[in-house]
Amino acid sequence: MASVTRVPEVIEEPLSSQELATRYRLLCEDPLYANVPGKIEIDLWGRLLMSPASNYHSALQTALAGKLGALGGRAFVEASVLTPAGVFVADVAWASDMFMGAHKFETPYSDAPELCIEVVSPSNSRKELREKIEAYLAAGAKEVWLVYPQSKRFELHGTAGLLERSAFAVDLSGLFDES
Repeated sequence: MASVTRVPEVIEEPLSSQELATRYRLLCEDPLYANVPGKIEIDLWGRLLMSPASNYHSALQTALAGKLGALGGRAFVEASVLTPAGVFVADVAWASDMFMGAHKFETPYSDAPELCIEVVSPSNSRKELREKIEAYLAAGAKEVWLVYPQSKRFELHGTAGLLERSAFAVDLSGLFDES
């Protein structure tokens, strides 16, 4: 009789960081997911979370990444980060040269880049956004920005809470121009 590898019938406890990172890397390499629109995240229980994005959302991501280029280092669109709450994918992230030297293109990043940005979508809940802010900061981000496309505003968060201004000197003028 052939031996069969037993897969647990249910997940009894949250997945470990290593299990989450491995699942995410396998997902990135699986051709079955190559054409899935939107970003894919994984929560602590291994569930896939998917968020489709509008073209304006995508344009804001690209524009933000371009503006972050003035800081040096490297700007990313869709950077995966292993956090205490699961593998989240920041819409935009910025990493210093020092961060890049330490982590290169690790997938997902085991530490958050210094700046993680979420472009808010109508499907986001306040609870989800708070959880992401806390998760990115707990994973090492210095700041987390929320970008609100409809009201054309920003919220800046740091470990001390809501910030009046960012430590990252970036000119964000014209970001919300739609022409």
